[in-house]
Amino acid sequence: MEPAEYDLMDAAEERMWWYRALHGRVMDALARRPGPAGCVLDAGCGTGGLLRRLAALGRPLAGLDYNPAAAARAHAKSGAITTAGDANRLPFADGVFAALTSCDVLCHRAVEPAAALAEFRRVLAPGGTLVLNLPAYDWLHSAHDERVHNTRRFTAGGAGALLRAAGFEAVEARYWNAVLLPLMVLQRKVLRSDADAKSDVEPFPPWLDASLYAATAAERVLGRLGLRYPVGGSILLVATRP
Repeated sequence: MEPAEYDLMDAAEERMWWYRALHGRVMDALARRPGPAGCVLDAGCGTGGLLRRLAALGRPLAGLDYNPAAAARAHAKSGAITTAGDANRLPFADGVFAALTSCDVLCHRAVEPAAALAEFRRVLAPGGTLVLNLPAYDWLHSAHDERVHNTRRFTAGGAGALLRAAGFEAVEARYWNAVLLPLMVLQRKVLRSDADAKSDVEPFPPWLDASLYAATAAERVLGRLGLRYPVGGSILLVATRP
């Protein structure tokens, strides 16, 4: 990503509604499908917000980010072991992780999805859990995607097929951020359609941040009760390494 985006992430990811909603869904996925006992890797850990949240699991944690400064920030924020590295060529031995999370990484222009998924499978132990978050729909590509170097967005069906082709089993692919999708379309395609528009990561007025988070929280509760959304701004995937 652009260096400025790491600064925005570092400042916002503890409080901003989007990060809190995303991290909550990752935690839900690992609660449902924890995989075997052992270490959890966050591949593409950024500045460490998710690693800090994952500490609540009481499991050993490791993080990797392409940017060395971001990896250092992640260690300072979470206390996890972190390193700089490439998702296409993970610097870890085979089968050393019980679970692996990776949020909005396969979409980056420097990442080859098939290569990264092969690496994720390689470093997971048999029975290990993979949790991914991906941005949805190529037509939602915006100035923010350019700033964070996203070159691709996905559909739930296409992303699930990628995981199965990479050898993962019990693949779940579910849209989320469905309630707010119309607002995303308005913001990205109308209000900030200019190529020079600023990042989506920014401080929100407290009332607005609380309202947006409440919408995602209500959606999360309904999802736990079994409701599945046919569309959404993001896709959460959970799979098992056989």
